Amino acid sequence: MQQKKRLLIYAGIVFILHLFGNPHYGFFRDELYFIACGLRPAWGYVDQPPVTPLLAAGSQVFGHSLFLLRAVPAIFAAASVYVTGLLVIEFGGGTFALTLSALAAFFCPVLMNFGMKMSTDMPGLFLWPLAALFVVRTLKGGNQQNWIYTGLALGMSFQAKISVLFFAASLFAGLLFTRHRRSLLSMWCFWGAAVFAAISLPYIAWQMHYDFPMMELLRNGQKGKNLTLSPADFMVAQLLITNPFLALIWISGLFWLIKHPTWRFLAIAWAVFMAEMIILHGKHYYSANFYSILIAAGGVAIESWTSSIRRLRPLVSAFVVMAGLISVPFVMPILSEESFVEYNRVVAKSLHLESPKTEKHQDGPLPQDWADMHGWPELTAAVAKVFQSLSPEERAKAVIMARNYGQASAIEFFGKDYALPAVLSGHNQFYLWGTRGNTGEILIDVKGDCGKDTNLYRSSTLAATFTHSWVMPYENEIPIMICRGLNRPLEEIWTATKFYW
Repeated sequence: MQQKKRLLIYAGIVFILHLFGNPHYGFFRDELYFIACGLRPAWGYVDQPPVTPLLAAGSQVFGHSLFLLRAVPAIFAAASVYVTGLLVIEFGGGTFALTLSALAAFFCPVLMNFGMKMSTDMPGLFLWPLAALFVVRTLKGGNQQNWIYTGLALGMSFQAKISVLFFAASLFAGLLFTRHRRSLLSMWCFWGAAVFAAISLPYIAWQMHYDFPMMELLRNGQKGKNLTLSPADFMVAQLLITNPFLALIWISGLFWLIKHPTWRFLAIAWAVFMAEMIILHGKHYYSANFYSILIAAGGVAIESWTSSIRRLRPLVSAFVVMAGLISVPFVMPILSEESFVEYNRVVAKSLHLESPKTEKHQDGPLPQDWADMHGWPELTAAVAKVFQSLSPEERAKAVIMARNYGQASAIEFFGKDYALPAVLSGHNQFYLWGTRGNTGEILIDVKGDCGKDTNLYRSSTLAATFTHSWVMPYENEIPIMICRGLNRPLEEIWTATKFYW
């Protein structure tokens, strides 16, 4: 009981640090998109299940609030630290193991990043180690109904991001290839699998109804924007996204799991998951939510190794804090833009802490996570100025067309203050929402050319050019066109706008 009280304190501290460290710069591109999707509740969307969009939209019911939006990942970050500590307890760890694992789980860069902004990875920050916790408790002779809770945790995680399927498969493989394989024959295990399937079914049905747009999107990503890492580069990336210094903790945990037959299935599961991601060319951070489990084991391992030299423990904790603090500005927006650029130049380059890129886009002064938190209100203001330049008759017929979901979601979100018309796009979920009855007779085309190749409009005018110092290069110098003289209804050519990416 004393250990759990300590855990609650640690989780509370993590929540407070995230609560005040998260809401800086501005809304991230994907956060705006999640809000747009969540305001149109559905069983699924082209590129994600419904949980994250619903949470994002729910955070904005009282009006625009970056603080409330980022409070949601703060809750998941705190819950992740708490459940990591529960795993420590199940592994037999004491106070030092709890403290060390809490510090490592908080400072681990990729986990801190998941707890910083709204994303589809955010629920798994808590739900993956929670599912592992229920399996561990079952194998220790606990209530067999824990299999039901395992299925529930995995199912809820699936409704946030489908990559949990590979985590579930890796857990299955870990059990299958160890002495725990008999537990898979338990009727309660079958019931747990049924719960997982039942929770997952609505999103699968939605994807089937729309001919599996997620599969098309993933194929296009592999052929286009995504960078493919070699197996060696993928494994090096695991060190970088977890901080090369802090990685010593999860690596210690991995060896500790291998050494203990009871928990070896988790080490095998991690190896299987790595193989899955390498073979399928997954992004390097897809493995991130597994590291809470290894960090818990690492805390127990290092506690055991220092049991006869306890004076080393404060030094180990201090090392974790110092190593963790170095990476905080890269995953929590606590520095001004100018200060971050200088910090990045001095620290990241000298310590080789740059995480490998996952996409082919050229970066600007800021890395993509920070750059995509800039420019959206200003872009909307520029579009609004163009809209206001139209005559009253043209404003009544006007519609806005955006190149990608980031632009479309931002203009829709911030455009309410300017009474802007409907915002359309052929990108991902916006494509499925269609033209919504708009003819496109007068079109404000953001980063477009008024369908020049298809002779869609008889007249096009460059009304403005949006520029911003901190945005991604491909979001800078954006032309905003006014298109007039529609030759064909927008509905007729809508299928040509489809862009799953």
